Amino acid sequence: MPGPLSGVRVIEMAGLGAAPFCGMLLADLGAAVVRVDRTEKVRTDPAGSGRFDVLNRGKRSIAVDLKSEGGAEVLLRLAASADALIEGFRPGVMERLGIGPEKCLEVNPSLVYGRMTGWGQDGPYAAMAGHDIDYIALSGVLHAIGGAQEPVPPLNLVGDFGGGGLMLALGLVAALLQSRQTGKGQVVDAAMLDGSALLSAATHGYMAEGWWVDERHSNLLDGAAPFYSVYETSDGKHVAVGALEPKFFASLVEGLGFDPDSLPPQMDRAGWPRMRDLFAARFREKTRDEWEERFRGGDACVTPVLSMTEAPGHPHNIHRSTFVEVGGVLQPGTAPRFSGSAREVPGVPVSPGANTDEVLDGLGYTPDQIGKLRSSGAVA
Repeated sequence: MPGPLSGVRVIEMAGLGAAPFCGMLLADLGAAVVRVDRTEKVRTDPAGSGRFDVLNRGKRSIAVDLKSEGGAEVLLRLAASADALIEGFRPGVMERLGIGPEKCLEVNPSLVYGRMTGWGQDGPYAAMAGHDIDYIALSGVLHAIGGAQEPVPPLNLVGDFGGGGLMLALGLVAALLQSRQTGKGQVVDAAMLDGSALLSAATHGYMAEGWWVDERHSNLLDGAAPFYSVYETSDGKHVAVGALEPKFFASLVEGLGFDPDSLPPQMDRAGWPRMRDLFAARFREKTRDEWEERFRGGDACVTPVLSMTEAPGHPHNIHRSTFVEVGGVLQPGTAPRFSGSAREVPGVPVSPGANTDEVLDGLGYTPDQIGKLRSSGAVA
């Protein structure tokens, strides 16, 4: 059974991080994604190193010199037959290459043109360089994450992938729905700054309500509460505790073997330091796996903190096939799941230019025309 995006044709301009993650998500859901690589990226791959580019799974690749006249023409022909395009360059780059939204929408008025940047297409910072850490700093999110002394970057999950690629994928699907209803395409301007700010929407509501303060490690969900925190176990590993609701907190206290009357009231912030010390001492009495066994199947919201190498082997993840092996590389499987569509098995990432002739043939180029494009260096 085909994926929910089966039949959707997407062009992805090769890049790093957020844009290819967006393309991967769409490919995972069944879209036919063609990655446009630079010709200088074409190389032999005897060791199969391309298979480690997990973000490029399930895509085909064509190598094009976009600075050449023939290369730009190939891109516009791709755009003419596509439903969506993804690009992650700085503002103005695609326009200078002659393949910006105006040109692409001219050849395909129903095209959805997705633009992924850190700062957005306009504004005082639009032309500046930056990375995930910079975007989430300006959105206020980085300030809220970490210990009391300083912020801690949450990998590049919040800006690049959550606020960036995932938000662009949502925007593209929404614009595709509208395009199919109206026949008119549009530009989707997705910025990691905007997306990471949006991810903090609930927290802004909490602050407005007055029960969240703009200070790290001082709130219910930022590690300050002893019943929503991480504890070291006797073997130097850790468990995560998320017993927020009173009934879950009661299960936690029972599982730890405390008399409820011996502890401060759950929401008494003045008593949190003492409660944390008691919990920490108790958790250090057993190993991580012993605590998992103690709390398995209950409602205390206690789980083992698994490393990225341990997680694929956990029984629940095995049952869910949360991780899969593609081309000999273990990686997260597709998500979410659909009752009316089969779960896509991701394809092995291909090397740059691996499908050049195939894609050009599908666009109607003759063998002679493909040969001329190759000899001119427009494609590789």
